[in-house]
Amino acid sequence: MNRVGFHALDFTSSTAMGVAVRTFREDPWARMRLAREALPDTPLQVICTGLRFISWESQHPEFMQLAYDRLVANGISRFVVLEPTHDMTLALKTARMIRKAGATEIIGALTYTISDIHTDAFYAGLAAEFAASPNIDRLYIKDPSGLLRLERARSLIPAIKARIGVLPLELHSHCTIGLAPLTCLAAADLGVEVLHVACGPLSNGASLPDAQRVVANLREMGHAVDVDDRALALVADYFRRLARAENLPAGVPQDYDASFLRHQIAGGIMTTTRRQLAELGLEHRFAEVMAEISRVRAELGHPIMVTPFPQIVASQALYNIIGAERYANVSDQTIRYVLGTFGRPTAPVDPNVKDRILSRPRAKELMAEPGPLPPSELHKRFAPGLSDDEFLLRATMPAEEVDAMRAAAAPRRRYNPDLRPVLKLLDGLNVRPGVTDLIVEKPGFRMELHKAPSA
Repeated sequence: MNRVGFHALDFTSSTAMGVAVRTFREDPWARMRLAREALPDTPLQVICTGLRFISWESQHPEFMQLAYDRLVANGISRFVVLEPTHDMTLALKTARMIRKAGATEIIGALTYTISDIHTDAFYAGLAAEFAASPNIDRLYIKDPSGLLRLERARSLIPAIKARIGVLPLELHSHCTIGLAPLTCLAAADLGVEVLHVACGPLSNGASLPDAQRVVANLREMGHAVDVDDRALALVADYFRRLARAENLPAGVPQDYDASFLRHQIAGGIMTTTRRQLAELGLEHRFAEVMAEISRVRAELGHPIMVTPFPQIVASQALYNIIGAERYANVSDQTIRYVLGTFGRPTAPVDPNVKDRILSRPRAKELMAEPGPLPPSELHKRFAPGLSDDEFLLRATMPAEEVDAMRAAAAPRRRYNPDLRPVLKLLDGLNVRPGVTDLIVEKPGFRMELHKAPSA
């Protein structure tokens, strides 16, 4: 991967760091250091979403400064500043903190969606604010739902480029409804300098366009793409073999789904909503819930449908449909959204809905919650002598999960997917009664395995 010629590798996020600890019992900081050692020439990227780290709770600015400092110290050099509500005060504050930490490349994210307020002029204005900051080195259009159509790209990209001067522009568009592969090619013609792609079975589906296909198509259209084709093929082939060995599904090209442009609910949330309705015996009301999702999103100021906002909107729509009346039941996350906990909403919340939500006793309780503590206070909850890296994990994750990570055996440093069938065979033979010897022989090779007698 280091030899391919990628401008950077989108390596991690604080959410992925939490998964490393919780699911795999691996130290995410060690992962960064190992990757930096293996990739000395390719910048590693992290996505930063507001003043949060691992959990969705807002953190104290001093805590976030420490997190950015440690990310840089452990090998991350390229940071994406992604503020889902496009709260530019918060986004530019984050960029200043990241620059202070020593990042060499900071990218301002223009998160794309479709609504009455997310016009070309809206995004061009945000781009101009980013471009005016000395702490922003590049911009990218982040299209997490894959909504950017060719005709919109041909108006949006020139509008943005006209406001950002010499700053490079990148495109990150998912293949959710099959638009991204063609939109990427149009973007290259319009002057976008970097396209975000995925390799082998990790591409297509709800992921990014296939790297090899994008490279081939760009060259066919007359663009120069400076990558090592042989190295790229080796990378894609490795992931194909890995998918086969682990019986993991490969991404496939998606069919166009016009309804997605309206509700913008990805498959995972849609499946959860169907299941919840089925458990309540209300499967027949699924269409009502989907229509209600569009209505709730508009009333909440058209939040961009990236985590945690799809969950908030879909849950509220479900409550509105199955409840005695709309907004009779409101989740804490919906209240926090209206209060601005996740950043200032892009557009004002409908006044009647806002009054209905904030007049609840629970809203007053959440408004009275104390603010996040600085690291100096949080440290008092833990034993002295913690490293900064471990402190950041313990301050944001359950103690038992971090304890399990620290107690786990060191993870393997190598993995050859071609050995997986052999290892499965050996595991199977090991548990079969009466099998004590195994001999593998072929020209120039002989291996004998003998099971030790029981004590």
